[in-house]
Amino acid sequence: MKILEMRLKKGMVKVVPESGDDLWHLYNLIERNDEVHAKTTREVKVEQDLSRPKEGRRVPVFLGVRVEDVAWDRSLNRLRVHGIVCEAPEEINVKGSHHTLNVTMDHPLTIVKPRWLKHHLDRLERASRIKEAPILLVSMDDEEYCVATLRQYGIEVKAEERTRLPGKMETERRTKAKAEFFKGALKTLQEAWTNSHNPIVILGPGFVKDEFVNYLKRTAPDLAQGIIDVKSVNSAGLAGIQEALRSGVLTKALKHLRLVEESRAVEEILERLGRGRLDVTYGLTDVEKAKTFGAVEKLLLTDTNLREADDEKRLTLEGIMREVEEKGGKIMVISAENEAGEKLLALGGIAALLRFPIG
Repeated sequence: MKILEMRLKKGMVKVVPESGDDLWHLYNLIERNDEVHAKTTREVKVEQDLSRPKEGRRVPVFLGVRVEDVAWDRSLNRLRVHGIVCEAPEEINVKGSHHTLNVTMDHPLTIVKPRWLKHHLDRLERASRIKEAPILLVSMDDEEYCVATLRQYGIEVKAEERTRLPGKMETERRTKAKAEFFKGALKTLQEAWTNSHNPIVILGPGFVKDEFVNYLKRTAPDLAQGIIDVKSVNSAGLAGIQEALRSGVLTKALKHLRLVEESRAVEEILERLGRGRLDVTYGLTDVEKAKTFGAVEKLLLTDTNLREADDEKRLTLEGIMREVEEKGGKIMVISAENEAGEKLLALGGIAALLRFPIG
C-alpha cells in the first residue's frame, strides 16, 4: 500500500492499493459513515437539442460518497464502496443520490474518518511496509497434496488432490504413480509461481516432501531456487498448512505475515481457557467488564464482528477499542477468512488476553 498523504487532524488519508492484500486491508479500514473520494464514472443526462429528450451518458468524474456498505470481490480484485454522494461537481447535480465506487489496484482514493484509531493506523503502516510477494505453500504426503498462497487475510487454496500410491513393494508402479502425482503438483505450483516468483515452502510428514523437492530440482530448477524452507508437520494437505501456522514452524518464513501473529494469539486464548485461567475472557459483556478494570492487554475481535454490527453495537465496540488503546492495550482485528478467525467466531467473535486475573 502506498500512502500518498496523511492529514489526521482533518481525518484524511490518501492511498494507492497495490495488491489484492491491500484491497483486503481497505475492506477492513473503510467503515460505515466514513467518506471515500475517488475518480469514477457517472451517468449524467445531456440535452441533445430541443426536439430530442435527455439521454444518459457516462462521464469521468471525481466523487465523494458517505459509506453505507463495502463489498470485497476477490475474483475481480476490487472493492465496491456504496453510499450517498457527498462531493461532486455542481454541474452534474448528483449530491444526495446513491453511487458505487469501484476501488481497484493502482488507483488512488482518499478516506476521511471522524477519527482514526490506533489500530486503523497500525493496519495502514503494516500494509505500507509489506513488499514481499505472498508465500506459496505445498503440503504433501503419499496420499494428498495442497498448493496454496498465504495471503494477509488467510489461505488461498490453488489446488488439492488425493491419491493412493502403490505400496513400497511395488517399486516400478509406485515410482511411475509418484511421478504423475508430483507432475500434477508441479503444474499448479508453476502456474501460481510464474507471474511473481513467490518464495516457496514445502511441508509434510515423512520423506515424500523431500522427494518432491528433489523432483523440482531436476525438472524445474528455476522454480526450485525459490524454495526458502522445507518443514516437517504431522499432516498433509490443507490440514498440514493450518498445523504449520498454529505450531509456529513457519515463523521465520512468514515473519511479515500478520496471519502468524493472529493464529498464535487465538491459540493463546484457547490454551488459557482450556487451563481454566482467569487472565482471559470472551464475549462482549465479559470483555467490556475487563475493559472497565483496565485489564485488557490484547483485544481480539473478528473483522465480521465490526462490519456486520448494527449502529448500537458498533458504537459499543468502538468505545471498547478506544479505551483499550488509551490504556496501552493492543487491538487485533482477526480475519474471519482463516482458521484463527473461525475459532474466534465460535467464542462470539471477541476475546481478550488480560494483564491480571479478574473474577
